[in-house]
Amino acid sequence: MAELFAIAMWAAYLAKYAARIAFDTQRGKLAPVMKKFRQWVPVALLTLGVAGFTHAHGVPGERPAGANVEEHGDSFAARRDGISLDEAVRMAEAQYHARVVRTDVQDEDGRKVYVLKLLSEGGRVITVRIDAATGRMR
Repeated sequence: MAELFAIAMWAAYLAKYAARIAFDTQRGKLAPVMKKFRQWVPVALLTLGVAGFTHAHGVPGERPAGANVEEHGDSFAARRDGISLDEAVRMAEAQYHARVVRTDVQDEDGRKVYVLKLLSEGGRVITVRIDAATGRMR
């Protein structure tokens, strides 16, 4: 939100500056104003580019409707316990040449199991269970 406020303030400043240029051209003082304008344009473009880049990396990605995906903040912690949900998804998609459309994490006899629903190119639904500790598919 701070980036949007900064961009709005910068736009207001540029609008004010553009109005000053318009009035100064009538008096013949365009050269000094344009010189100052040329100095600030690269700074403004760089600022807007960096603001958009930082904002894009700060916002979590959208999930498709109906997806039941858990996020794991610490990749190291997920590896210590076996495989992560992301790794299980990659394994299943590679094994079955299908796309994962739904995930669920279940507890079976004290073990964490990833239940993945895959959709093949032919429209077939495949259910795969992966043991999170060992990575074994069932």
